[in-house]
Amino acid sequence: MNPLGINTGRAGNLSLRWHRGGAEGMLITPTALPYDALEPDDIVWVALADDGTGGIEQGLDVDADLAPDWPARSDGRHRPSSEWRLHRDLLATRPDIAAVVHTHSPYATTLACLPNVSAEGVPPFHYMIAVAGGMSIRCAPYATFGTRALSDAACAALVERRACLLAQHGMVALGASIGAALELAVDVEALCRMYWQALQVGTPALLDQTECARVMARFDRYRRGV
Repeated sequence: MNPLGINTGRAGNLSLRWHRGGAEGMLITPTALPYDALEPDDIVWVALADDGTGGIEQGLDVDADLAPDWPARSDGRHRPSSEWRLHRDLLATRPDIAAVVHTHSPYATTLACLPNVSAEGVPPFHYMIAVAGGMSIRCAPYATFGTRALSDAACAALVERRACLLAQHGMVALGASIGAALELAVDVEALCRMYWQALQVGTPALLDQTECARVMARFDRYRRGV
């Protein structure tokens, strides 16, 4: 993600649907490790079944809602990304996808910090907005990272969509493969950059509802190869 310009440092995370034996699960990047140092054995397997809140660390003098928690069923030499719940919930409820990419890409995150965008999303200033699955890119309301509240907010914003922004946080993209999800994340970041640039010189013109419907119909035919 970092070489693609859609992430910096150790932020962001990726997951891939991966069944092991008879258990449905996912492979996810570990927490707090630099991407350029990752090895295959660093990737963590997590079950998709919801076994409750996970294993909340004991002995921490913090609010229970903010205490770090971990999946009850996982396997690996590291802990999974702090956003494991977001990835797990999306893969468990979206049989049409196989991969989730979460980034802190600069332009998407910049827009997600603006009150009007966090409330209304990115509007149809360009027809390619449709790559996200609709004629706007929704923005999930803010919730603390790594929490069930954030997962719930993102899942709601992604109903019948393939990408969304996360208010004051970043962006999520879905795909049938890691490659497809990464490609969509790059596309969304490019659209966010265009929209931000347009806002610097004026108010972008928006496509009307008739044209939005036409674009969505053409995208649907394009995806189905007809």
